[in-house]
Amino acid sequence: MSAIRVLIVDDSALMRQLLTELLSRDSGIEVVGGAPDPLIAREMIKLLNPDVLTLDIEMPRMDGLTFLENLMRLRPMPVVMVSSLTESGAEVTLQALELGAIDFITKPKIDLAQGMNVAAEELIEKIRMAARARVRQRQPVPAAVVRAVKTGVHLCRPTEKVIALGASTGGTEAIRDVLEQMPADAPAMLITQHIPAMFSKPFAERMNRSSAMTVCQAEDGQPVLPGHAYIAPGDKHLLLVREAGRYLCRLSDAPPENRHRPSVDTLFRSVALHAGHNAVGAILTGMGEDGARGLLMLRDAGARTLAQDEASCVVWGMPGAAVRLGAAEEVVALRDVASRLLLLTSEPIRRIPPVQALRPRAANDFT
Repeated sequence: MSAIRVLIVDDSALMRQLLTELLSRDSGIEVVGGAPDPLIAREMIKLLNPDVLTLDIEMPRMDGLTFLENLMRLRPMPVVMVSSLTESGAEVTLQALELGAIDFITKPKIDLAQGMNVAAEELIEKIRMAARARVRQRQPVPAAVVRAVKTGVHLCRPTEKVIALGASTGGTEAIRDVLEQMPADAPAMLITQHIPAMFSKPFAERMNRSSAMTVCQAEDGQPVLPGHAYIAPGDKHLLLVREAGRYLCRLSDAPPENRHRPSVDTLFRSVALHAGHNAVGAILTGMGEDGARGLLMLRDAGARTLAQDEASCVVWGMPGAAVRLGAAEEVVALRDVASRLLLLTSEPIRRIPPVQALRPRAANDFT
């Protein structure tokens, strides 16, 4: 297999050198060049035909977002953004993901060399994943489709119903696609997306602007209500609990699971334990296997379960693992996820089994 050809686009000569050194540690990656601005990058892309770009946001002559938008329109290719770990940087990075970037890494604010060295393994993994990813330009959901989902089917949405959603790479836009199609009175949704702490609140705010539902970053002890979607904070696990006959969000500082905090498996297990038959779980695009075991536990508890299909995923890692495990009752295209969630949660309420009747699977039980 030939090496993955990477072009680095960054106005900082130091950053170009650091990224080149870090990526060159992997024999399967070849850095074919470095461009100090997008205009030079445009010519180097034509000349060098790279497989993956790393792209800075703030650059001279043309900003990274404008360049990315032009690139995705004229020559779509995998792009990994290099973003500053700031609130404003988080918002711009989320815009980049909306425009079609596959993933991002964060630039440390201090001690750049040491910080990037720590992130070397993550960087290499994301470059490798980007080279295999499906590059897609986001297509907005037509208003007529949204109206049809909201008004075209008579649905019963009892307060007992809960939807649990998990995603990783490519998930910010997949979740957006789902939320855009959910009506204001949809069943409560709990969402775990692998995302850094600085990014989760801006992400929730962007989703709130896109959805008829009320979308927020989850808080500990927050009541879980119909018409609301709760997104896990970037540095805490999100769990569902049931106390005094009502659902609540619970946040946890427990160690990462599957290298992630928040973890999709952690969320799904809690929903299986406390909502059981009255839950629907869905696992969307993402790298790795987080969520597959938890989705199986949901199915074992009587919940309905979905996985996004390979053709519509940016990365079919997490959904693929769930399908191989037999955790997904249905495999559906992204465009159909919202309508399936609404239909499945319209089924009659079933009695929630006692928590003690459900045996949690061990963290390493993949059978």
